[in-house]
Amino acid sequence: MKELYEQRLGRYQAAMALEPVDRIPIAIGSNNFAESYTASNQEVIYDPQKWLQSEMDFIRDYPEFDILRNNRFWAPIYDVLGVKTYKFPGRDLAPHVAIQFSEAEYMLADEYDALIANPGQFMMENFLPRVFSEMDKGSTRSHFAFLKAGMAQGMFAEIMRNRSIQLQNQCGMPQPMTGAFLAPFDLLGDVLRGLTGILRDIRRQPDKVLEACDILAPIMARHALATADPLRRYPIFVPTHKPTFMSPKQFDTFYWPSFKRTMEMIIAAGYKIRLYMEGDWGRHWHHMLELPKGSVVCDIDDQGDIFKAKEDIGHHMCIVGGIPSQMFILGTPEEIDARVKVLCEKLGAGGGYMMGGGCYLPVNSKPENVRAMVDAVMKYGWYDKNLKPKPLPPLPVSSEIAGLGPQQVLTPWEVKKADLGGVTGDEALIRKPWETIEGMAFNWLWSWAF
Repeated sequence: MKELYEQRLGRYQAAMALEPVDRIPIAIGSNNFAESYTASNQEVIYDPQKWLQSEMDFIRDYPEFDILRNNRFWAPIYDVLGVKTYKFPGRDLAPHVAIQFSEAEYMLADEYDALIANPGQFMMENFLPRVFSEMDKGSTRSHFAFLKAGMAQGMFAEIMRNRSIQLQNQCGMPQPMTGAFLAPFDLLGDVLRGLTGILRDIRRQPDKVLEACDILAPIMARHALATADPLRRYPIFVPTHKPTFMSPKQFDTFYWPSFKRTMEMIIAAGYKIRLYMEGDWGRHWHHMLELPKGSVVCDIDDQGDIFKAKEDIGHHMCIVGGIPSQMFILGTPEEIDARVKVLCEKLGAGGGYMMGGGCYLPVNSKPENVRAMVDAVMKYGWYDKNLKPKPLPPLPVSSEIAGLGPQQVLTPWEVKKADLGGVTGDEALIRKPWETIEGMAFNWLWSWAF
């Protein structure tokens, strides 16, 4: 299995780096079809063993895939805190229905100053009490909810670790990405202010929006690095939600500057990025040319023109996608075969392309269409069968990462030391774990704004 794992990982990494590879990788980032292959949508988010077994069953039937996504939801964490931002199958929705995001203005329009002045304090005192319904149940229950959340977070980390080990050692399957972050503007516009709120804010208080984005850039970079693969094998994931609603002027002013800075910090730390260009990014994707070559994998959504993307940025960044979601759901194997042939001929030329759908493989895809895609890649997607893919060495890490700054915390060590009345022994032995745990907790706060 080690050889198979390294072959798949090497193929994936070579395509990302725009280097020669034996064939076009089958590298769909979000494989909803696989995680629900032999499990219900409810089982995927509540029963880790059934979720893992479903994916292993998928790999058994579709061994040609080169990567397999990692689901980021384990619903019990959301249950113990009473998180309001998502509705889950089997709890709020029918067991077969997909997870749904529930948008609201969890940050008020007049709270920018509080967010900018002390981001961590704002999250604890303003944002989280509005998002966690368990914080409305009285102090004892609220405190106990946070205790349970800490335990649940440890359980989820073990679930994900076990899944990664099982898929690697038993199935030879790499991950598509590990770790995540948001563009600062999306962080504001998704869960904090909501789409309506943020679009009002860029007109009514644009300077506050820009200042908040500047404050959030290093916080998002830190979150990305804290959740990333320590071996730097996989890119870090970033979805993008608001660019498709923005004019080029709005994007260039409010979205891109802080997003670019965030990505530059992550790239300087030795990581690549897998960016979902959700909706139509056609007016914006030329900005990818401002980042180092091969540093970002660009998933093109159904609404985007992937052939234009290849023309505009395909010489500089790896492109993924090309099979519309509706074709997986409603099309025929013959249509899939014809589409893959065109994609291999027009997008595969010169490398730097990976086969996929519009950022994901729908849960209700026809199995015969998934099989048709795989078979078509095996027919039309080869470059050189004599090449033997091998994992690439990790990227170098910059000695200094401009703009990242120190890890933010809520209670600095000096405050804690004063509470203790000083320390009698080796201060470093006490300080280091204190600051490590403080940093982990600070980063955890922002996971609820995703």
